[in-house]
Amino acid sequence: MTSPLLPGDRPAPRSLLPVPLLTAALAAVAVVAAAFLVPDSAVTAVVVTGAVAAVLLCAAATVAAYAVLSARAARTRLDAVTQDVGQLLQERARLAEESRRQHERLTGELTRERARLSAELDQERNHLAEALAAERDRLAGQHAADTARLAREHADERARLTDDHTAALKRLAEEHAGKLRLITEEHGAHTARSARDHAEERDRLTAELDRLGADRDRLTAENARLTARLRAADGARAAALSATANAAGRMQALATGMLADLRAMEEKHHDEEVLADLLHLDHRTAQAGRLADSVAVLTGARSGRRWARPISMESILRGAMGRISGYQRIRVHSASDTAVAGHAAEGVMHALAELLDNAANFSPPTAEVHVYVEEVPAGVIVSVEDSGLVMGEAQLRRAERAVSGESAELGGLTGTRLGLAVVGRLSRRYGLRVSYRPSARGGTGVLVLVPQDILVPSDANPTAPVTAGGATAPASRPTAAADTPSVPATPAALTGTPAPGAPAEKAAGVLPHRRAATAPDRPEPETSHVTAHDGDGATGNGAGDGARTAPADRPAPSGS
Repeated sequence: MTSPLLPGDRPAPRSLLPVPLLTAALAAVAVVAAAFLVPDSAVTAVVVTGAVAAVLLCAAATVAAYAVLSARAARTRLDAVTQDVGQLLQERARLAEESRRQHERLTGELTRERARLSAELDQERNHLAEALAAERDRLAGQHAADTARLAREHADERARLTDDHTAALKRLAEEHAGKLRLITEEHGAHTARSARDHAEERDRLTAELDRLGADRDRLTAENARLTARLRAADGARAAALSATANAAGRMQALATGMLADLRAMEEKHHDEEVLADLLHLDHRTAQAGRLADSVAVLTGARSGRRWARPISMESILRGAMGRISGYQRIRVHSASDTAVAGHAAEGVMHALAELLDNAANFSPPTAEVHVYVEEVPAGVIVSVEDSGLVMGEAQLRRAERAVSGESAELGGLTGTRLGLAVVGRLSRRYGLRVSYRPSARGGTGVLVLVPQDILVPSDANPTAPVTAGGATAPASRPTAAADTPSVPATPAALTGTPAPGAPAEKAAGVLPHRRAATAPDRPEPETSHVTAHDGDGATGNGAGDGARTAPADRPAPSGS
């Protein structure tokens, strides 16, 4: 394969011009001669054929001339390159010879320097050995002299100390005898005084013992009365929790019925304004159902929704978005194809809904909340990042303590801390783990680890119902007929007009269509409203409700 010609090696059009001109002139002469020689009836055909042949002959001559000139230029370029290669080979041989000579010179110098240093090192070693021997002899003589002197000083000091000890021992014996007589006299006086004090103290303690006996009888009666009051208070608390759980179950059933009625009306009405109002009521009813589920979780009752099949993680997130008011500002970035087991899907969805609601409520009204999903060996990590208020150290510790689920008491819970307790109990029940960290978007980030115990492989065919606008919705409704959309439709989605504060990409939409309740690919969830106490606690990712202070220009969230 030959290399392409350089721009300077290509023949110039001016050098090719004489060849086609000469060929055209000869062809023209031939055509004219042929026109005069043939009969008049064939002149036109001969002229046309000759003109075409002349054009083709000119093109062929031009191509041939271009090829000849290109070959000549290539041959000239090859000769120049061959000369350059020869020069380069000569230069490389010269450089190799110089490098060899330099290496030999440096090797010789290194050998001579090594020999010189070895000789100097041997001389220095001999000198140091002689100096060390002389110093050792001097130190040995000095040590012997010091030993003899210290022995003499030790004998003198021992004799002096023996004399001092004998004199001190005699003096201490005389002082001890005097002090012994004095202590004996003081002990006799003290014994008499102690006997009198003991008699007085015994009388006082006897009176105090009688008084303590009376107090013991009084405290025993008081303890019995307080025990009875505590037993009554415990009974009242249990009754209140049972009544609250019963009320939560009735609220769940009412929300379920309202959702079913709204779905029926959405299937019945096709007017865009009416359908928009119905979808708004549908979304608000879903939020009321979440509040009822929160009350049920806090009182120990089960959720009103249970699923028989696994739910995909993306459907879990979409279902959580459908239960909060600020769903339009949630952005989900999920590439995970794992699914949550049916028995835990509702709890994970509810906990994530509390998290997303908290992040949306404590962010600016136009700020977005981003949700990322990452698969790790321990399970699936769901990260919620907002750009709202930053939590202080004390608030962060209070939030982490609330979502840990260590305390199951309801005392001290306020409206802004209700979501923390709900997420904590759900997390403890399903083994979720939560941690807080500063968000790269300027707010607070929450990491939720969904353990492998409640996950199923991607090939388990998780259920992901398709709802309005083509979005997948998690199985978060009690019946297929009352299926709540994962991201509720809005009037803007019906009319194509962007809603205030909503991104333009969410404005476009189509009229939602409900699928039939008997669709074969939609799961039929197991529904029940249980008010009995489960006794399960919760730990996990608290929504952070109450851990941050809402700005003054908008109301504080309910924390539900």
